[in-house]
Amino acid sequence: MLNKKSDHPQDVDFHPAADPRYPMAISPENTEKLFHDCEDFESRRVFAGGTNVLVFVCWLDGVVSGAGAAEQVLRPLTDPARFSGLRTAEEVAARLAAGGVYGPSMKLVHTMDELADALGYGHCALVFEDMAAVFQVKTDQHRSVQEPTVEKSIKGGKDAFVEVLRVNTGLVRSRLHTPKLKLTQTTVGRKSRSLAAVMWLEGVADPDLPRQMLHRLSALDTDGVILPDTLESAIVDRPRSPFPQLIHTERPDKFAQLLLEGRVGVIVEGIPVGFAAPAFFGEFMKTTEDAAQHFWAASFIRLLRWISVVLTLLLPAFYVAVATYHPEMLPTKLLLSVIQSKQSVPFSTAMEVMGLLLAFELLQEAGLRLPNPVGQTVSIIGALIVGQSAVEAKVVSPIAVIVVALAGIAGYTMPSQDMGTALRIFRFALVLAAVFAGMFGIIMGSVFLLWHLCSIESFGRAYMTPLTGGGGGDSGGTFTRHPPWQDIYRDRLINGGDIRRRK
Repeated sequence: MLNKKSDHPQDVDFHPAADPRYPMAISPENTEKLFHDCEDFESRRVFAGGTNVLVFVCWLDGVVSGAGAAEQVLRPLTDPARFSGLRTAEEVAARLAAGGVYGPSMKLVHTMDELADALGYGHCALVFEDMAAVFQVKTDQHRSVQEPTVEKSIKGGKDAFVEVLRVNTGLVRSRLHTPKLKLTQTTVGRKSRSLAAVMWLEGVADPDLPRQMLHRLSALDTDGVILPDTLESAIVDRPRSPFPQLIHTERPDKFAQLLLEGRVGVIVEGIPVGFAAPAFFGEFMKTTEDAAQHFWAASFIRLLRWISVVLTLLLPAFYVAVATYHPEMLPTKLLLSVIQSKQSVPFSTAMEVMGLLLAFELLQEAGLRLPNPVGQTVSIIGALIVGQSAVEAKVVSPIAVIVVALAGIAGYTMPSQDMGTALRIFRFALVLAAVFAGMFGIIMGSVFLLWHLCSIESFGRAYMTPLTGGGGGDSGGTFTRHPPWQDIYRDRLINGGDIRRRK
């Protein structure tokens, strides 16, 4: 349990339910009863080789490799040379524990809860009365490791996380060959019983971070953890905020780099994404490719992303405010051009911009949901043909199309899709504020947005670190990338600022 309290609603003493999920005792009959109507439940009754001890062997087809169960469990179990002279089930279980079969991982379980979990996690079980021996014989039928599809890799690794937990942890360990890389597993979801692995580097991460992460995972009260948001919304400090508060990545090299910075990571069975905490706003402006480029190029691109944040948030709202309330702010030639382009347009500037922003969102959603060739065709038709036709038909003005297009392109530069979505939501809010109060509305909306961001914490750390001060972080590393020979210390707010490299 955690000794340190925080504002998170789940950071309280948590005691798991003492009542077992399956209170019946372990036996072959109870096991068959528990898995009745499960067509993938396979079982056999065999005599241990050379004895009269009947062993109930069972597994779940598709989760366990049938060939592996036959070769590693059934074949040695029926070998008389291995079990000769044994008379009781206890003696057979002891011989199994001493290496009677070939299974690489074996343990004895004494409750039906443990047996049910073992079968679901890919174990073959040898069931006796009041106990069972389980051997891990997982199937290898899963999606192979492929290139990342969302986080494109140019100079970095060409592999991405998959849905299998042990494959993902192995990808991380292939980058960090040290026993200091610690891994603790827990189970999340009452019905899904998904395995979650919490990973951190001992001596690098703050010792309180893994304890806090494990505590929040143990307090997660939900039927199943199948999708990323189910996990994220349950363990972050401000689940109502649209801004991401966990760093997501499908790349093992980025996940390993986050661990090297002192963060704690989480990988969940069935989710091909790794999570890391704490998360700061500035981290969502960085990519793994920044560390693979020259620091001048990485700094230039990172500054462009920050400029894009301002453009995607404020450009449409600024255009609405100036065109509606403050036309004197525009240069004369530009003002005349705006007036001329709007003379034949029947809609107000606010309706133009809001309509184009909605159309932009609809086109993006259509492109995501349709198959790739059809989605690309819809995007081209919507952006070029429909947009050009709307301008020629005097439905919208050309400058409004340019403003919305620039804001949309700037939003696409966000490395994190979750951050880009949050910015688009507040972009609509700022446009509405500009419609009602002009520049004053934009200022009030921006102040509210900054207040909201400054009020968020991620595992006890300020979300806007290092821009909020507090003696932690490095604002220079947020907007630009340090030269490698100057990047000596880790972030002080994450792990105390110990040395990452020698001078």
